Amino acid sequence: MQNLYYDIDTKKIPSHIAIIMDGNGRWAKSRFMPRTFGHKAGVETIRKVVKEASRLGIKYITLYAFSTENWKRPKEEVNTLMGLLVSYLKKELQELDENNVRIRTIGDIDGLPKVCIDELDESKEKTKNNDGLVLSLALNYGGRADIVDAVKNISNQVKDGNIEVEDIDEILISKTLSTKDIVDPDLVIRTSGEQRLSNFLLWEVAYSEFYYTDVHWPDFDEKELQKAIFDYQQRDRRFGGVK
Repeated sequence: MQNLYYDIDTKKIPSHIAIIMDGNGRWAKSRFMPRTFGHKAGVETIRKVVKEASRLGIKYITLYAFSTENWKRPKEEVNTLMGLLVSYLKKELQELDENNVRIRTIGDIDGLPKVCIDELDESKEKTKNNDGLVLSLALNYGGRADIVDAVKNISNQVKDGNIEVEDIDEILISKTLSTKDIVDPDLVIRTSGEQRLSNFLLWEVAYSEFYYTDVHWPDFDEKELQKAIFDYQQRDRRFGGVK
């Protein structure tokens, strides 16, 4: 495979990479620009990373695009993020579809502005039959909220007599979460130097490998993605066992 910056094993590419896209604001501040400028630059990074992930044969990419806590940010910034979501989908949908990418979402999408919901619905409908890279956008998403919803769902099933308490196990819980259609992440990447999960995929990352980088999201390019994968491939994944 051409354009490899690191000696990665193309036969051992992680199936699912989840990314906490952090540092847009700090990137902009370092350039004496408003935070919104950083978010706009970050959108271009999404395009690069998704395209490279597809080229490398990664099956799933999940992007932490907007958390349930992000509503606490200034209204102007929230409006910018919602507008960027719409413009990204409008601009990239055709190319994503041509590259066999399937778009899906996790999180309480109904809590987003209608224009966002409409654009997401159109994107998911247009790409639903694609069988290449699955791009999951975590929007109005929180790991704890997702687990709470799963508990409520399972409780109602028990209450209605559809299942017994003894039927509740890890498999059932996993199948009740919003991520039920995708495999758990092999690798979680967080940019911009922070080393925390921030309520992202709390159940699913039980045995994921974590990669932290000081690089701000707008500067995270194809080379940085390969660097993260190369680092991942040096790990000894034992899943609690011993080799």
